[in-house]
Amino acid sequence: MGFLKAQDAISGQEGRAFATINGVAEEMFYVKTLEATVEKQKAEVKTLGRRGVQHKATGWSGSGSMTIFYTTTRFRQLMVEYMKNGVDTYFDIQITNDDPTSSIGEQTVTLKGVNLDSVIMAKLDTESDALDEEISFTFDDVDIPNAFKAPTLG
Repeated sequence: MGFLKAQDAISGQEGRAFATINGVAEEMFYVKTLEATVEKQKAEVKTLGRRGVQHKATGWSGSGSMTIFYTTTRFRQLMVEYMKNGVDTYFDIQITNDDPTSSIGEQTVTLKGVNLDSVIMAKLDTESDALDEEISFTFDDVDIPNAFKAPTLG
């Protein structure tokens, strides 16, 4: 029986992210963590001849969050544009995991129709060596243009 080689575990630091906002790709070098989740929406279905409740998928919802170093005003500007002018911005984020020591290669996931939920507008913290901020968002679609390969087992 094979096992996963330690070098095939993906390092969280080996990757990159880009946001495409209004047609301009911007490297997101300030990202500390980014996580996007799809949750199925399900309806309960009761049928004759079965006492238990069954479940049927009826849709999905995408949401996520990222913690970034407090080094960009870009997301605050997008929120102010919405607040002042009612212009809401939807954009894409492309995340690539690429650990060169791993045999599984790289994976690229594109989150489409990203829309910000909340943004910290200003922050001070006398206890912090490096300010960061948490940004939550939703997204409407996902593409996976590059997928991981199966690992070489030990």
